Amino acid sequence: MALQCGIIGITNTGKTTLFNCMSNTRAQSTDFAFSSTKSNIGIVNVPDDRLIRLGELVKPEKVVPTTVEIVDIPGLTKGSSKGEGIGNKFLVDIRNTDALIHVLRCFDKENLSHIDGSVDPVRDKETIDLELQIKDLESIEKKIQKVEKMAKSGDKVAKKELEVLYFYKSHIESLQPARTAPVDEKNKKIIDDLVLLTAKPVMYVCNVDESSAVH
Repeated sequence: MALQCGIIGITNTGKTTLFNCMSNTRAQSTDFAFSSTKSNIGIVNVPDDRLIRLGELVKPEKVVPTTVEIVDIPGLTKGSSKGEGIGNKFLVDIRNTDALIHVLRCFDKENLSHIDGSVDPVRDKETIDLELQIKDLESIEKKIQKVEKMAKSGDKVAKKELEVLYFYKSHIESLQPARTAPVDEKNKKIIDDLVLLTAKPVMYVCNVDESSAVH
């Protein structure tokens, strides 16, 4: 099964432009906020010189490189987890991805307004982080409600799970992602079924203007 990566970021950061550069699918890119009505999905072939050399030696009928599936969701904004802007329905599209690519806008452009009025990549990062954390808290709280019922009946396993869930809840409420919670591998499995967004590894991509990209 191919690795899956989700592209996230504030609207008008250049997410879809990056998607078009990477994938075999071409999606429409506009200068208008919230113009997208669906997530874009594409496949990226992963270059591997070793595979080419093996192909030259073995001479198979076909050489098939490994691939990465890219999911580009519409731009988010403050309140996305509660339905603001495009809404939170697109967060579901990246729920099952293996990693996230967070695109940060580091350029100014006269005819491309910023949703918050000014370019501030640190603020934008914090905005998206908060939206993902809120969504994760919803998932954790729902599971806490289910596990609490079992724990009250005397289930020792449920009591332990509840302890771990409350630890994650506290960690995320302190504005920290689930992936940084100091929890051992055994207890991490307790949240596996939740596929938390902030538990995924993240690569940050800074989208700069052309003059800055040259240096």
